[in-house]
Amino acid sequence: MRQTALAFDGLTVRYGAVTAVDGVSAQIPTGAMTAIVGPNGAGKSTLLKAALGVVEKSAGQAEFFGQTLDQARAKVAYMPQRASVDWDFPIRVIDVVLMGMQRKLGLLRPVRAEDRDWAMGCLDRVNMRDFATRQIGALSGGQQQRVFLARALAQGAELYLLDEPFAGVDAKTEAAIVTVLQSLRDEGAAVVAVHHDLASVPVWFDRVLLLNRKLIAAGAMAETFTPENLRATYGGVLPAMQVA
Repeated sequence: MRQTALAFDGLTVRYGAVTAVDGVSAQIPTGAMTAIVGPNGAGKSTLLKAALGVVEKSAGQAEFFGQTLDQARAKVAYMPQRASVDWDFPIRVIDVVLMGMQRKLGLLRPVRAEDRDWAMGCLDRVNMRDFATRQIGALSGGQQQRVFLARALAQGAELYLLDEPFAGVDAKTEAAIVTVLQSLRDEGAAVVAVHHDLASVPVWFDRVLLLNRKLIAAGAMAETFTPENLRATYGGVLPAMQVA
C-alpha cells in the first residue's frame, strides 16, 4: 500500500483581499508522478510554496509523511522555477549540486571525496558530468534546469516537488528530466510537478491535481483527467485537441 507523502488539509493562502489558494485538501502518494495543473493564476506554485513555508499560509496545513515539514525536511527536495534563480551568481556546477547536500554536510565540515562522488553521480543521472567545473551562468537554460534537478537528487529525498521543471527547455532536456523523474517514481519516491502542457500530462504522469484556486479534482489519471474536470478547471475554455 502506498504511503501518503504529502497531504494538504484546508490549505489557504491570501494576499490581502485576494485568495490565491482556497481551502485545498488532497493527498499525494509515494511511488507516483503527480501533475498540478490549472490555468495561469490558479495558485499552483503558491500551493507548493505554502506547503514548504516559502509563502505564509492563511489557514490549513500541509503534512509530509505524516509529519511537519521541520520533522520531515530531510525527505523533501524542492526545485524552484528557473526564472526565480539568480544565474549570474559566480558558482560552478558541482558546487550547485553540493548545495543539495547541505543538511548532510553541515556548515563547517569540509567536502570529502565521497561527497563529490555522490554529487558527480547525480550529474551523471542528468547527463551533465562533463559540465561539473563550468560556471552555472554559462550554461543554456535547459542545462541549468538539469543541474538544478541534480541538486535535488543530491538530497536523496523521498518527495520531490518541482515548480514548472519543463518550462522553456529543449526537447533533449525535457526527455532527460522525464526519464529521471520516472526512475525516481519507480524507486518509490513521490514526484510532484507544476505542469502546463495538457497533452503530455497523461503520457508522463500517473496522477493529477486540478486546481483553480480551489481544488477541482485530484486522483488517478484515468478517473480525474477528464473533459468535464478540465472544463471546470479552465472555466470551459480549453482547446479541443487537448481535451480528448
